[in-house]
Amino acid sequence: MPQPPLNGILETSLYVDNLDRAAAFYKAVFGFDTLMADHRMHALAVPGRQVLLLFRKGGSTTPSQTPFGPIPAHDAEGHQHLCFSIDHDDVGAWQTHLLETGIALESRLDWDKGGISLYFRDPDGHSIEVGTSRLWFNDTIGS
Repeated sequence: MPQPPLNGILETSLYVDNLDRAAAFYKAVFGFDTLMADHRMHALAVPGRQVLLLFRKGGSTTPSQTPFGPIPAHDAEGHQHLCFSIDHDDVGAWQTHLLETGIALESRLDWDKGGISLYFRDPDGHSIEVGTSRLWFNDTIGS
């Protein structure tokens, strides 16, 4: 039987010390709207039907009961990483935006396939990247 199709990644999660501080950062830097928020997590709308879930560290180590059924336990430690997609034409604007927002650019990489990555840290020390197409061999947009 063939593999059923996938449409992409719908949600990704980061585990943070302070939910309000983390949500404020992602709203200020990326303009994400809040889909829902409670004592355990904030769900932020990312363009393209995607969701960034910010979980309070240690707040989901037991299953969460919902009216729809239980959500299995999960948690993470350490500095995590995620990358948001940007257009090549917006790299300079992103560098300026980070500078004007008071966020230090940790690194810029100009990849051999033509992609560009900008790395910086969020308030919890997570490695955040904005990157263009052509970072990976399977992404040939703009080639």
